[in-house]
Amino acid sequence: MRIAVIGGGPGGLYFAYLWKRRHPDAVVELFEQNPAGATWGFGVVFSDQALEFLRADDPETVDAIAPNMEGWKNITLNLHGESIEIDGVGFSSIGRLALLSLLQERVRAVGVVTQFDRAIQSVDALQGLQQGYDLIVAADGLNSLVRRSFEGDFGTSLSYSSNKFAWYGTPRRFETLSQTFVKTERGAFNAHHYRYSPTMSTFLVECDRATWQAYGFASKDAEQSKAVCEEVFAETLGGQPLISNKSAWRNFPWIWNEHWSFRNMVLIGDALHSAHFSIGSGTRLAIEDAIALTKALEAEAHVATALCRYEAERKPIVKKLVTAARTSGEWYEKFPEHMKLELMDFAYSYITRSGRIDDARLRAMSPSFMAGYEASRSKP
Repeated sequence: MRIAVIGGGPGGLYFAYLWKRRHPDAVVELFEQNPAGATWGFGVVFSDQALEFLRADDPETVDAIAPNMEGWKNITLNLHGESIEIDGVGFSSIGRLALLSLLQERVRAVGVVTQFDRAIQSVDALQGLQQGYDLIVAADGLNSLVRRSFEGDFGTSLSYSSNKFAWYGTPRRFETLSQTFVKTERGAFNAHHYRYSPTMSTFLVECDRATWQAYGFASKDAEQSKAVCEEVFAETLGGQPLISNKSAWRNFPWIWNEHWSFRNMVLIGDALHSAHFSIGSGTRLAIEDAIALTKALEAEAHVATALCRYEAERKPIVKKLVTAARTSGEWYEKFPEHMKLELMDFAYSYITRSGRIDDARLRAMSPSFMAGYEASRSKP
């Protein structure tokens, strides 16, 4: 089989590696528009047991990645100058570039042909290469060329969160995944921050549209915006700077495709669906898509049948998580209102925001927090 993979993010790299490792005679070519050593953003976070979902099928990759990850068991919320920890909520993180570099090494080791710094201008041009491909895997992210070329056929829907966010890094080390909510005279801000290496942390700044307008960010350049964020979160940063890497203000895009394949083209990862950064599952979803696609292709004799199987088996799983992510994102769109709550009520609202955690699960998962919350509710 001859396969083209468009996009060198985690999903595209992992599918290319997995298929070539399991099918050495296949021709797998990967095209990425950016150089091998380039990426945007900083660390990425994985909920629950990080990459343990891979261990049964691919322990070697887990063993390569795990030593480069940072982990913790609690979430810290900071509000009104007070802090509270929610116990039992495990996360792990790794630098995005470190993850890509490790996956690139594995791709090269199994013989995938990689072409970095190579932008594909059209699907027709790609089909013309090497007498065409049996399968084109579109792992080319939120702005997917393949998806945009056939939006009607994929049944694409696209909308945007009203909030604005900018993805920074900082040399300030944070011990847990933390959320800091700050009220200023002109509006409210939230920072999602967590370490992804011993010396670096992600620091994602978010605000609602009213605050963004009140600060005049539309007329500020990147350095001016960064300076405002450093001032707003001066106490949280503890004298450390914010570091930019294409850190422009963005609205989070909600992407969904009713049909996951068209002709011999199939979507995975952010090209297919987006999951709000507040639930820490985007990278994991992309890698799981790659695994599901691989297994579907191995289970069926024909590509078309395999692509139908991939969608039928994977879509219900993804839809459930994406629905939770959208509910979580909607909570953040109203976070200035939630900030009016007392700290314990705010924390409860936060941890139950996606609709996936009820009181019984919270008692089992976070017994210390839930005991404190229930005690606060019983006070006169």
